[in-house]
Amino acid sequence: MLIVKKFGGSSVADKECIFRVAERCIEDYRKGNDVIVVLSAMGDTTDELIDKAKTITPNPSKREMDMLLTTGEQVSVALMAMAINSLGVPAVSLNAFQVAMHCTSTYGNARFKRVDAERIRHELDYKKIVIVTGFQGINKYDDYATLGRGGSDTTAVAIAAALHADACEIYTDVDGVYTADPRIVPNARKLDAISYDEMLELASLGARVLHNRSVEMAKKYGVQLVVRSSLNREEGTVVKEVVKLEKMLISGVASDKNTSRISVIGVDDKPGVAFKIFNTLAKKGINVDIILQSVGREGTKDISFTVAQDDLKYTLEVLDENKEALTIKEINHKDTVAKISIVGAGMMSNPGVAAKMFEALFNAGVNINMIATSEVRITVLIDEKDVERAMIAVHDGFGLAD
Repeated sequence: MLIVKKFGGSSVADKECIFRVAERCIEDYRKGNDVIVVLSAMGDTTDELIDKAKTITPNPSKREMDMLLTTGEQVSVALMAMAINSLGVPAVSLNAFQVAMHCTSTYGNARFKRVDAERIRHELDYKKIVIVTGFQGINKYDDYATLGRGGSDTTAVAIAAALHADACEIYTDVDGVYTADPRIVPNARKLDAISYDEMLELASLGARVLHNRSVEMAKKYGVQLVVRSSLNREEGTVVKEVVKLEKMLISGVASDKNTSRISVIGVDDKPGVAFKIFNTLAKKGINVDIILQSVGREGTKDISFTVAQDDLKYTLEVLDENKEALTIKEINHKDTVAKISIVGAGMMSNPGVAAKMFEALFNAGVNINMIATSEVRITVLIDEKDVERAMIAVHDGFGLAD
């Protein structure tokens, strides 16, 4: 078997953690398997590097930030190779250039284009455990580009897809996918399995177990994932195409505080205006989530939408630069908001799911600012201070602990 194992930063935070992971990888190797290991930076290394950059300049270029941040994973893989070698098993560390992991040119948020598998196969043929840097690729300029926070998950899936791996295991500090964040909802329950679509929605809506693009890629290439803990041997959660015919109405509740609301006031109430606004943002690489448009009045209308807090300042700058062309009279924003979402394939054929969610929020005294729906999810925008109360109320309202 060919097994790809990904370990997050907390799993390789120090010497003891590194050797614990090394021994776990060696176990599979000694069973006759080919083993590829994908690692994140150790512990809080990425945050520490970001802080170091800010001591130099408050606004470093994205290219130079990627050059800096990719060093974190190179430290992890080199130390892991040393650990495995010291335990009597041959291992080799490879970075994005050496593999090579080709990606787009968007610094800080690149996407994989293709993975060259020859170097990895060559090392596997020599019976080595291959350890690869997560979170990074190389673009057409031969520069490093990072994939965004959580991007090591996507690295693991990309390698598993390129080499047709038999298994892709994502190890984290939790032992699977839960119906809600157990740190917020104490009675949250671990799921045995979840579909790609449901996991993709949860990942996109704030559940930090998997990087959303890793799930997207796994679904596209049919890579079955297993999410499990690096701290114990419990069975994790399988992420796959079909879970079961008879299943829960709702699979989980997610929250996301990394959200800001922007409102553009008094734009022309005529065809094409909304297109111009969101096309302008799309060209700048800004992702928009919930959108609410008011009823037209006296030839104008208002449009509100949400973006990630990280994109707020840049989005406001883009809108202000194009204010006249987009017919915007006023721009306002609020960053003390959060999204609460319910996800479940079962809601497609069950009326009244939204009403049940809204009832739970009403009973908890939580006000709803905006609403967005799809076939497998309902998302509401609320005040950030209400997040924990809302999560517990909705989770209990749907009986997800049972």
